[in-house]
Amino acid sequence: MNHTPSSERLHIGIFGKRNAGKSSVINAITGQNLAIVSDVKGTTTDPVLKSMELLPLGPVVLIDTPGLDDEGELGELRVKKAYQMLNKTDIALVVIDGAVGADVEDLKIIEKIEKKKIPYIMVYNKLDLVEDKKFGNGTDCIWVSAAHGENIHELKEMIAKCVKKEDGTKKIVGDLLEPLDFVVLVVPIDSSAPKGRLILPQQQTIRDILEAGAVPIVVKDTELEEMLGKLQVKPSLVITDSQVFGKVSKVVPKDVPLTSFSILMARYKGNLKTVVCGASALDKLQDGDIVLISEGCTHHRQCEDIGTVKMPRWIKEHTKKEIQFEFTSGTEFPDDLSKYKLIIHCGGCMLNEREMKYRLKCAEDQRVPMTNYGTAIAHMKGILQRSIALFEVELVGE
Repeated sequence: MNHTPSSERLHIGIFGKRNAGKSSVINAITGQNLAIVSDVKGTTTDPVLKSMELLPLGPVVLIDTPGLDDEGELGELRVKKAYQMLNKTDIALVVIDGAVGADVEDLKIIEKIEKKKIPYIMVYNKLDLVEDKKFGNGTDCIWVSAAHGENIHELKEMIAKCVKKEDGTKKIVGDLLEPLDFVVLVVPIDSSAPKGRLILPQQQTIRDILEAGAVPIVVKDTELEEMLGKLQVKPSLVITDSQVFGKVSKVVPKDVPLTSFSILMARYKGNLKTVVCGASALDKLQDGDIVLISEGCTHHRQCEDIGTVKMPRWIKEHTKKEIQFEFTSGTEFPDDLSKYKLIIHCGGCMLNEREMKYRLKCAEDQRVPMTNYGTAIAHMKGILQRSIALFEVELVGE
């Protein structure tokens, strides 16, 4: 992968009523015809996400959404989809028809944006058609003409000022390593592995190790034992795919730290403590309980898919109970979680930080324990304490 992953990009959501000029504003900001523009109301019928480089912001994802005043049964579904995009929006642009002003739909989404504490800008479009600008004069407002490019540069500067500056200390694993440390990464290559590439957490972890000046050694689980025997020094850390956690733990010497990509991603996204606590709910499941297994991306299901096949099988073997399972993937995540006794989420590598935190907050507010694949597997294999030993400072009080 040669580009910044979408989960690491700033997500800019563009919201507003039909024909306010949302797509035109996107095209003006990017200088490209990314979005279809038409005088017909409701041209954008589904959220459209586009990754690109945008100066002075850098790598971003632009989210074009359906009109907030869409009508009918399908229109209601489209509006719901638009509101769902708030869960992954880092900065919101509310595009308002300058000839009309803010309407009830605009004010409603602004209220929702403020509740979610998302930085936003009210963009009054059609500057070229309005003489009397009787509104839109606040510090969080700007008048533009998407058709003629007026004030678009100023709008981009306003967006840049909304961006929180990162301190550069956020690491997946690099902060735990010393230069020239050997780190072994166990990557199974089976029918469920993507053809011709590594999955995103593996790529990101390798890059993080290299940036720390350490040495990543990538090996298949079937060759791990032989490879460890050939190393003249013990590795500083072994990181494994969750699916072979049990097998790898038997091979790796007890005095060598061991964890998984999934656990590292939970630490990276700031929810390790939550998912570790949530794993204990596996021991409390009873006959008839419903477990939600959720993934942040959509992919072709293999015959031994981890989410829909392996995880349910392992849970039933661990609990010895008749558990019911429900599944979601991609942007779908239930608003009402009350029927679930546990949520098991993937590592969330394809979700940006805001959306992952939203899902965790939903579970917390409804008092439903939530864990992730790697943590759940480590718990069921009896090796969770070993797999989080490196991070015990973060888990004080557990």
